[in-house]
Amino acid sequence: MNYEERDTYGIYKTGPGPALMGADTLNGNDVYNLQDEDLGDIKEIMLDMRSGRVSYAVLSYGGFLGMGDKLFAVPWSALTLDTENKRFTLDVNKDRLESAPGFDKDDWPNMSDPTWAQGIHDYYGTKPYADVLNG
Repeated sequence: MNYEERDTYGIYKTGPGPALMGADTLNGNDVYNLQDEDLGDIKEIMLDMRSGRVSYAVLSYGGFLGMGDKLFAVPWSALTLDTENKRFTLDVNKDRLESAPGFDKDDWPNMSDPTWAQGIHDYYGTKPYADVLNG
């Protein structure tokens, strides 16, 4: 399901999208790579409560009917909104995603740990927004 289909308040009919979007409408959106392969869908948007910025999208990949899915914290800056196809794009091939640091739904990592965060950003070739702002 895409963000327009999840829009129960009419945000995208006459509202601010796609420059400003409701987080709840983004959950469940598909994520594809540049080779047009389905990489899964967004299960959660993780907010940094100190800064008010989006830190990660939690991507679900693999499994069958929700069973055996592996979860991945993908830096928000690694995702691009594809407004034409109503989905997100992540510039990573399936093999690289399969070997990415992931976690089980019953064993979430400490996403506020700077060492963990640096490892995720290094893997996806992004920088935490604090580093981008500071130079």
